[in-house]
Amino acid sequence: MAYATAVMMHFNTGAKKLSLKARGRAISTAVDVAEVVNNRFFQGSLVKHVNLGTEVVGEGQDARNVSTIEVVLERTK
Repeated sequence: MAYATAVMMHFNTGAKKLSLKARGRAISTAVDVAEVVNNRFFQGSLVKHVNLGTEVVGEGQDARNVSTIEVVLERTK
């Protein structure tokens, strides 16, 4: 809920657009925050764009792929 409150504070300052970014295990948290803000505070009036990707983390033998997500929230009202 702390992340959702931070998003609401951002929108209350007059901002029209916000981007939530996460990778790995934090992806579910970013999706939860976007859904809580959209459904509870804006009654579904946020336009959402979702971008998915993969980043390579580490070097050499330790290199591995990590999933990423970017959820763009934009006020329509």
